[in-house]
Amino acid sequence: MSTETPLAPIGSTSAASPGPVQTQRRLPRFAAAGLFLAGVAVGALLSALTGFSLALTVLYGVVLGTLAVYAVSRQVEGRRKATDRLVTSLVSTAFAIAMVPLLSLVYTVLDRGLARLDASFFTNSMFRVVGEGGGAYHAIVGTVLITALTTLIAVPIGLLTAIYLVEYGTGRLKKAITFFVDVMTGIPSIVAGLFAFALFTLLFGNDVRLGLMGSVALAVLMIPVVVRSCEEVLKLVPNELREAAYALGVPKWRTVVKVVLPTAIAGLGTGITLAVARVIGETAPLLITVGLITGTNFNPFEGRMATLPVFAYYQLTQPGTATQAFIDRAWTAALVLIMLVMGLNVVARLISRLFAPKTGR
Repeated sequence: MSTETPLAPIGSTSAASPGPVQTQRRLPRFAAAGLFLAGVAVGALLSALTGFSLALTVLYGVVLGTLAVYAVSRQVEGRRKATDRLVTSLVSTAFAIAMVPLLSLVYTVLDRGLARLDASFFTNSMFRVVGEGGGAYHAIVGTVLITALTTLIAVPIGLLTAIYLVEYGTGRLKKAITFFVDVMTGIPSIVAGLFAFALFTLLFGNDVRLGLMGSVALAVLMIPVVVRSCEEVLKLVPNELREAAYALGVPKWRTVVKVVLPTAIAGLGTGITLAVARVIGETAPLLITVGLITGTNFNPFEGRMATLPVFAYYQLTQPGTATQAFIDRAWTAALVLIMLVMGLNVVARLISRLFAPKTGR
């Protein structure tokens, strides 16, 4: 009586004779970084031999370091992993190059702006100050008031426009509004200042300079940013929420107010805050519309007002007898302006975190 040995299924491996286990070779953990640094060192040596130049050193180092990583990885790990390391090196290099001007800017502003960052800079104005001393209290007050008034003008218009485009707009009118918003996004800031100047000149005469003029000019720049950011946030609200409200018989306007806006409140707050940060540092429109004074003006509807960008501009371009004091005040004003913008970005992140919809686990 013969016995037949059952055939193993196709694709299975017999337990009695296991095949050899192949393991892919990999470079040690810090080998890629070491190879890249070695390429940078060779690039620096090559640059020194041909006449040292920082730009050539960076160029030679990046090229040789990337090629070294790719070549060694290709021999050890194969083509696929080598290509991955090549792209990683290129992306990391691009990020490092992009960070160089930012870090340089921050270092320069801190190095030159900390000289006058004291209590008197925040509590004194330039009224009757000729040389050293004084501060930017009047400019800080003007910047805060004009920016607040700009926000009051631009946010309702921009938010309501975004709601119309997402919830109500159809046909040619929606396309026309979208087109003009895109055009306004690319308007140079000086054009917005000229528009506000021409408008108020027609209404009040040639000699008028008001904080309100600056707010109108900045609102022209801020409205398209608010429209675009709010529109994209409103589009992210799921349609299922709207349909559920409609199924319960809720009117459309009430659905927008009670469902759509509360759901998108975090993104709306972030977008509006970033739009404020976008216009708070504008200089050209304020040069035309607001002008500059050395005293403090709390009324944006009467007389000139000082702002930080214009204050820094005049301190740098029209120094008096004590030139270094004017330059120090200009750098400190720039530092304070950067601090305000950074503070607004932090506020935007806090709004996004605090008001984001909470999901249950």
